[in-house]
Amino acid sequence: MKKTPRNYEINFVQQHKISYFLVYICKEYLLKCFFFFIYPYLLTRMMQPLAERLRPKNLDDYIGQKHLVGPQAVLRKMIDSGNISSFILWGPPGVGKTTLARIISVQLERPFYTLSAVNSGVKDVREVIEKAKNTQFFNTKTPILFIDEIHRFSKSQQDSLLGAVENGTFILIGATTENPSFEVISPLLSRCQVYVLQSLEVEDLDELLNRALTQDIELKKRDIKVEEKESLFRFSGGDARKLLNIIELVVNAEDEDSEIVITNEKVTERLQQNPMAYDKDGEMHYDIISAFIKSIRGSDPEGAVYWLARMVAGGEDPKFIARRLLISASEDIGLANPNALLLANACFETVHKLGWPESRIALSETAIYLASSAKSNSAYMAINNALALVEETGNLPVPLHLRNAPTKLMKQLNYGKDYKYAHDFENNFVEQDFLPTKLKGRSIWKPQNNSSESKLKEFLNLRWKNRF
Repeated sequence: MKKTPRNYEINFVQQHKISYFLVYICKEYLLKCFFFFIYPYLLTRMMQPLAERLRPKNLDDYIGQKHLVGPQAVLRKMIDSGNISSFILWGPPGVGKTTLARIISVQLERPFYTLSAVNSGVKDVREVIEKAKNTQFFNTKTPILFIDEIHRFSKSQQDSLLGAVENGTFILIGATTENPSFEVISPLLSRCQVYVLQSLEVEDLDELLNRALTQDIELKKRDIKVEEKESLFRFSGGDARKLLNIIELVVNAEDEDSEIVITNEKVTERLQQNPMAYDKDGEMHYDIISAFIKSIRGSDPEGAVYWLARMVAGGEDPKFIARRLLISASEDIGLANPNALLLANACFETVHKLGWPESRIALSETAIYLASSAKSNSAYMAINNALALVEETGNLPVPLHLRNAPTKLMKQLNYGKDYKYAHDFENNFVEQDFLPTKLKGRSIWKPQNNSSESKLKEFLNLRWKNRF
């Protein structure tokens, strides 16, 4: 039967009704997607700090640490091969430890678990271990457990990681701002390689600044002109996060429609008004510790205590200060007063036992003592001279009379022959050579003019006929 024009008209209307309905459904769906997913994502991105918005997603965007992730560098080779072992990233804040761990997990397509030692305990570690075990099937990749600030884990918390690291339940990546030798237990440290991350160089900071101004979704909207960079880089102190925070602070302090000209004066002015934006006490961490050590070296106890107070008021880690006192006692006081190192070591132990605020007293006592003590860097210079000599002369053979001879063959080869046992002679001393033959007559340690080393010099010259 032939369709009448009326039939065509009805079909046409019905088809269009269906089309309108489909368009309506799609429109509603798209609107819901936008408001429930896309819009919140965009809003979150805009509300994120600049440092988070610019966090790199791959190694090509990663700035700094070329000695680890540059072409042919050790971590780069490990990542490219797809085979990584447990390791600890040690470096100052803001140099990319957390970012590097995330990039590794994404690039290797491995499950990624993360814990913060600040708010995680043994229970959390065990839960992660169970999750990692439950996800292990045939041909599945070993998951990665990233622990931020691993130095804050107690001994028992670190112990709970040992078995899982040993049997390969997960690959551990730890991040720490403290020396792992002091803060990570030996059994765990022996299972992990330690990689040292360095503060960003000026070239790295400059690259990061340019990336922020040209790629960030918010900064691209603003009219920003950088006339001077020195203060930006100086106040950031090699910390990428701090640099981005400073940029954000300076930009947000200006009207949205106005041109923003970044100068050294403006950066300094903004940071003085908002010190908490870039440091705990408004001063550069390394500037203050430098002033502290130089005050001790310069024998000014009042200067030393003042800079110590600045660090205490700013919430500096007391163990960090105690370690610097140990270094100062060895490097700047040395043999002029050997008791300085003993006191500094006792101070370090006291800080470990007491913590804040009582340990400030031990730190003050030690700082005043070191600043008031006689100074000598002869031990520091001696080891530097010896290292330079080793670099210059290479692996010189040990003289035969100084070699150990535990076997008959070695004795036949004259190992230990003609060695003179000092205690068999008057005053427990006999003159003989203790340096390689090619270095005979070379001077390494030079005593300095203070009462302690003068006595040492007098004692040695009585035996070595004015050698020193």
